[in-house]
Amino acid sequence: MKRRLFVASLLAVCVHNAYADDLPFAPQPPVIQAGSWVLMDYTTGQILTAGNEHQQRNPASLTKLMTGYVVDRAIDSHRIRADDVVTVGKDAWAKGNPVFDGSSLMFLKPGDRLTVRDLSRGLIVDSGNDACVALADHVAGGQPQFVAMMNDYVQKLNLRDTHFETVHGLDAPGQHSSAYDLAVLSRAIIHGEPDFYHMYSEKSLTWNGITQQNRNGLLWDKTLNVDGLKTGHTSGAGFNLIASSVDGERRLIAVVMGADSPKGREDQARKLLLWGQQNFDTVEILRNGKKVGSERVWYGDKAQVDVGTDQDYWLVLPKAELQNIKAKYVLDNKELDAPLAAHQRVGEIALYDRDKAIAHWPLVTLDSVGKGGLFSRLSDYLHHKS
Repeated sequence: MKRRLFVASLLAVCVHNAYADDLPFAPQPPVIQAGSWVLMDYTTGQILTAGNEHQQRNPASLTKLMTGYVVDRAIDSHRIRADDVVTVGKDAWAKGNPVFDGSSLMFLKPGDRLTVRDLSRGLIVDSGNDACVALADHVAGGQPQFVAMMNDYVQKLNLRDTHFETVHGLDAPGQHSSAYDLAVLSRAIIHGEPDFYHMYSEKSLTWNGITQQNRNGLLWDKTLNVDGLKTGHTSGAGFNLIASSVDGERRLIAVVMGADSPKGREDQARKLLLWGQQNFDTVEILRNGKKVGSERVWYGDKAQVDVGTDQDYWLVLPKAELQNIKAKYVLDNKELDAPLAAHQRVGEIALYDRDKAIAHWPLVTLDSVGKGGLFSRLSDYLHHKS
């Protein structure tokens, strides 16, 4: 079998269920004090480290990430507009509502009129349970109908550990999610609606004369460029936090669930993000249409064909191992005979860290090769047999 070595160049394909912990020479992860946690690379979806990541836990106000996601999708599908003016109903009023007693609010009043955009800011920055109800009424005509939409998106995003019962995340029987699912949801939010995602970095919001600070304290951390996402807390959930930070062109997403205090959840998320930034790089391994080699073709209208890949592939790799990363390809058959279609699979590309294979991709032709004329085929036949 023919083998060719090539240099792997330093966009985005999601690597489902890929764990950097599975890399043979991955660095030792930090010790995290929380019920469950995940550190995900945004570009690839790879998990850099995790603990109890599929454990079903109470998401508390992290539920609002799905509430916001449903609102964003409703805007995208033209079901509603960001500039729609919503009249707040009595069901969104905290006064006399025991469900909202002592919980986070935007402090809406019945009859208040404000846009979907402002309600979304109240949901994100203030973590307003009342804003969630007002948005659910506007988008779906009521909370039960909106919760059904939330669970539809649970299925579409393949969130296997998640089920919602409320639009706001206050404790409810049967409501649960996991650190892994919430990382996947956060990645979808960042990717899906840039115009709304910037709200997650807003540090304060004033409504009805009341100014409230964003509860994500990492937004003020000078050592990290954190621009989202969300905190959550109930007595049953403990202290939850999802933080996303940008380091150059890289973005990491840290999920911490069941920490013991507001400071504790920030400390653990910070530990995850810094470890990821210091120890890993997100590397473009293969580029769509880029030649990685050239192969002899028999009986064709040309004697050579370029081979490579027809997709972009990225991987997260340990920084300390980059010098040991090599790639090689192997043809499926001993030789290539015409005709060949463009993008036809002819072999496999394998990526190695030292002597350990860590990833595989199809090797394809980058051009088509037609059948040669009678004389060129005869010449190839004689040359082949000699």
